[in-house]
Amino acid sequence: MEKQLGHVSTVTETGEPLDRIFVHDYVLEAEIGVHHNEKGVTQRVRFSVDIDISQSSGRLDDDISQTLDYDYVINGIKDIISRGHINLVETLAERVARHCIAHPRAERVEVVIEKLDKDPGAVGVQIVRRKQEF
Repeated sequence: MEKQLGHVSTVTETGEPLDRIFVHDYVLEAEIGVHHNEKGVTQRVRFSVDIDISQSSGRLDDDISQTLDYDYVINGIKDIISRGHINLVETLAERVARHCIAHPRAERVEVVIEKLDKDPGAVGVQIVRRKQEF
């Protein structure tokens, strides 16, 4: 899958442009899978998350508290993984999307999750969610 870095952001229903933050190719060990051999073990999972965010109503003033911080995404993923075994990649993607879209500035999220230790290559899921869907 070819990634498009720096692609044009989306717009709201009113035509207002949305900014985009992303975390790409973030790899963690996770307990995931429905098969017997996937229970009680970890496997590498790659996360790529793109979040379209509304523009700040005020000035950023170079203050991280005025934006959606990348650590919000990364720490959310870590928290979800730390809760224990997840059967489906789709469930993991949905949980990540829900976490991201809960941020007040988030309008739309695209989550790609790939299991890297299935042969051959990677398998996974890609979902898109919008704030009004939650």
